[in-house]
Amino acid sequence: MFMKIEHINVIGGGLAGCEAAYQIAKRGIKVKLYEMKPVKFSPAHSNENLAEIVCSNSFKSNLLTNACGLLKEELRMLDSLLIRIADENSVPAGQALAVDREIFAQRITEKIEENPNIEIVKKEVTEINLDEINIIATGPLTSDELFKNISKIIGNEELHFYDAAAPIIEKDSIDMNIAFIGDRYGKGEADYINLPMNKEEYESFWNELVNAEIVELHEFEKREIFEGCMPVEVMAKRGIDTLRYGPLKPVGFDDPRTGKRPYALVQLRQDNTAGTIYNMVGFQTNLKFGEQKRIFSMIPGLENADFVKYGVMHRNTFINSSKLLDSTFRMKNSKNIFFAGQITGVEGYVESIASGLIAGINVANQILKKDSLTFPNDTMIGALCNYISTENEKFQPMNANFGILPKLPIKIKDKQERYKKLADNSISKMKMILNDTNI
Repeated sequence: MFMKIEHINVIGGGLAGCEAAYQIAKRGIKVKLYEMKPVKFSPAHSNENLAEIVCSNSFKSNLLTNACGLLKEELRMLDSLLIRIADENSVPAGQALAVDREIFAQRITEKIEENPNIEIVKKEVTEINLDEINIIATGPLTSDELFKNISKIIGNEELHFYDAAAPIIEKDSIDMNIAFIGDRYGKGEADYINLPMNKEEYESFWNELVNAEIVELHEFEKREIFEGCMPVEVMAKRGIDTLRYGPLKPVGFDDPRTGKRPYALVQLRQDNTAGTIYNMVGFQTNLKFGEQKRIFSMIPGLENADFVKYGVMHRNTFINSSKLLDSTFRMKNSKNIFFAGQITGVEGYVESIASGLIAGINVANQILKKDSLTFPNDTMIGALCNYISTENEKFQPMNANFGILPKLPIKIKDKQERYKKLADNSISKMKMILNDTNI
């Protein structure tokens, strides 16, 4: 039981923190949202606005037969502020939801600033006040001083992995005599710029890539790389054809110059509303900047490319949530401490938003003396919460995926049909919960 709660502390103004703050504030509870920018920036951040996104500008597929698409739809049903703003400020990306990162962050900042129940405090937090209720949403780049304090609170149950971001290129510098616009198999709205490669071009590129100089991460002791965001040069070293079966797969395309399927194909995705900059899909990298310019300019169509932003690699830190947190993202041994975002081991923008929503609603329910809100495991959001809170000796970051949902009672061989059935079950269950519960 808590006595006279004046406000809730949300520490971290990223995707999870902003969503959590909004969910608490809409329930009539005061929030202090702490964000260390612009007083201090992490190695990957540069924008002073809240909810800055630093990797891809894509929130992934909107299709319900895609796990992330299903999760987004559930969040729409639950009145997620960030998904609503993303929908309102989307840029063309075929069947995916992508945003102009600058406008997205600006709109979120405006919504948070104008909320009378939220006070933004621009300072670095280095110590958690255990006498107050806190949601720690400081992300995978939590500052060293704060993480030391968090480590004391959680008993040094910490893990690390590394994440990487792809380069961004000016559209006008792409040779459109070589590149062509289109989506795989002609589906979608022809939103991607495609760069075809023949065998000789690909093998020359691959040879330079696997022998390129990378940035040495002297400050880090571990070099664990999360599979979902693997640097392109690491993937290439797994074999000469690995990229051709991964981000450079040419399936579903014909090179207009030859009328035949290219040997390999690089895709570029629109990164802003104006359509002036594009990011290299699947090209997260830790190459030195000079090497990125040299090697990526070998790709046909990018010989004279102007790189607006080079790829970077940075530390991602997450706690062992499977031992520490329950399915509401609250610490199992402390009712005053909740976590949200990638520091919990959820991996991805939408997953981080989902964790912030769950933590925010449950903090509010705790204050309002309502029952905790949990979702069944056959909803995507419930399955993600269950994964995070179920003890696992090999706990690793997790994206939304159909593999974490319970199996269907009947076996369906066709993957898309099976995913559709799982999605239909999830949406139906969510509708029932919303009808029966005053969320």
